[in-house]
Amino acid sequence: MTTPAISITEPRSKLSVTALLLPEKAPDNAAFLLAYLEQPRVVAGIHAMWTGPEISCPIPAADFEGQTYARPLPAENATLTPQPGDIVLSYVPPRMWGGNPNAIFDIGLFYGAGARLLFPIGWLAGSVVAQVRSEERDRFAAACGVIRRNGACEITFTRVEI
Repeated sequence: MTTPAISITEPRSKLSVTALLLPEKAPDNAAFLLAYLEQPRVVAGIHAMWTGPEISCPIPAADFEGQTYARPLPAENATLTPQPGDIVLSYVPPRMWGGNPNAIFDIGLFYGAGARLLFPIGWLAGSVVAQVRSEERDRFAAACGVIRRNGACEITFTRVEI
């Protein structure tokens, strides 16, 4: 039996980890991510300003316009305080954040203690959709620290089975 997972890589920081999806805890959010990753995707990543130890990867609007998977996502396996190794999918409805006409889908890579999902628009529960394998979390945190120091980067997400 295989387990659905995602590979997360960024060469400059040497980020290379596998996160196990949690379809039993976050079925709609996991289905979104699996559909989105039918092909590998490169998404801009930047260290978050408001949420603490997080690399934020907002999915470009062009990647989900007209796609059947791009629908409102419920909060599943929801958290306001992500833990190290959590991969959190956040959904913000259209016009909620500064009048932006597009929905926002963001993949958050949480790598350290003290994270919180507090944004300029207030608290927003996100769905823990995957978790970095425990044996890779120290390496994950180190690579995310490099991204924090180096600035914006491009992160590749690939669907895998393990």
